[in-house]
Amino acid sequence: MRVKLLIAYDGTNFHGFARQNNLRTVQGELEACLSRVTAAPVLIHGSGRTDAGVHAREQVVHWDQEHGPPVEKYPYVLRRILPPDLIAIHAEEATDQFHSRFSAVGKTYRYTFQTAPVADIFTHRFTCHSPGRLDLQKMREAACHLVGTHDFTSFCAASTLVEDKIRTIFDISVKESGSYVSLYVTGNGFLQNMVRIIAGTLLMVGQGKFTEQQVIKSIQACDRRTAGWTAPPSGLALWQVYYEESNLWLAVKQGFE
Repeated sequence: MRVKLLIAYDGTNFHGFARQNNLRTVQGELEACLSRVTAAPVLIHGSGRTDAGVHAREQVVHWDQEHGPPVEKYPYVLRRILPPDLIAIHAEEATDQFHSRFSAVGKTYRYTFQTAPVADIFTHRFTCHSPGRLDLQKMREAACHLVGTHDFTSFCAASTLVEDKIRTIFDISVKESGSYVSLYVTGNGFLQNMVRIIAGTLLMVGQGKFTEQQVIKSIQACDRRTAGWTAPPSGLALWQVYYEESNLWLAVKQGFE
């Protein structure tokens, strides 16, 4: 049986999603708990790897098993033994053809800045504090140039080993709610630090430290040194994973709140 599980986590105290020896990771914690529940080793596959300190509102994982509780009971069973910063939301049986990563047609990440003079103690773990008003119109105009299929070398960690850096961004929405400004970036796949570099670059545009023309030149240059700041991981969350094209475009059409 293949099980599909929806989870969420506060990434602050995790060294990322992927399992690492002697480090606390989402995959490591979840596999350990699932192995207890099924009384057998469990290897999970995620829809993608989030870096250290990055959160997830909706991360999708799957695994194959021979024995275990009824699939629909997994969220309730896991909530009793998972740590408080990792939550099981929903489980269902999947077909043998389903793969949490390779079946996905797109993802949305959210990056949130707080612009108030003083950081809110209740949200600082999930935001990047950047005091001062931002020019949202300039941010939106600059973001338009990032939408589409591009070589995102300039918006990728220089140390990445991935050779093919061509990705497609379907939409970037800039939303404001009180003292919070959130970027919703939807695409078919993302490179290491890609959304954090996009967020840092657009923040600089909103601050008047980077121009729309510089964003255009950065895309064309394929040189990490030409783009803006890499925003810290605290403000980033994997927001939604899509397995149907219709759901992806519906989310983009309706906007994100």
